[in-house]
This record gives sequence, C-alpha cells and structure tokens, in this order.
Amino acid sequence: MLAIRLSPEIEKRLERLAKRTGRTKTWYAREAILNYIGDLEDAFLAERELTAIREGHSRTYTLEEVERSFGLDDHSVGIGKKEPRQTRRTERSTANGISSRTRLKARRSA
Repeated sequence: MLAIRLSPEIEKRLERLAKRTGRTKTWYAREAILNYIGDLEDAFLAERELTAIREGHSRTYTLEEVERSFGLDDHSVGIGKKEPRQTRRTERSTANGISSRTRLKARRSA
C-alpha cells in the first residue's frame, strides 16, 4: 500500500481526468508510476553501462562491426550495387504520371 500527497492543483487535474474518462484516480496514478519506473530503470542501466565503458569494463562496437558480425555489411546483402538495367526499366512513366505497369494491372483487375 502506498499513500502519496499531491498538490491541490495536481489533485484537481487528476480528478477531472478521471471523471472525463471513467477511470479511477488510482488507475492513472498506477499507470503513471509504471511508465515512469520503466524510464528510470532505463536511465539507471544506461548510466551504469556508461560508467563500465569509461572504466574499461565494457566495450563499444562500431556500426560496421555490428553489421559485419550479423552478415549485414554491404558485400553480403548487395547494398550499393546497381540494379540490372531490366529491373530498373519495368516502371516506365507516361506523360500523365501513371506507369504502363500500373495501367496494365488496372486493366487485368477490371
């Protein structure tokens, strides 16, 4: 069980919110605490990790190192390579901005 004191202004805001939404003040207080605890835990863990890095107990990795370790570097997935000419030509624009491929699909579905 937890009892907290709120300023009259916050208490009124909470009461108005509860009345407008049909929820209880307790429900909103619980939700606010749950959300904020998550943020505090994240901040605490980040601070602890930063300290470990600065003291040399933990290591950082570059994006390139992470990509390479998961096989996501440019060479393994073909990033940066040019597409074959045929693939690039499949969507030809017409004067009105609708591609011939889009018009063909529309005709087939009609």
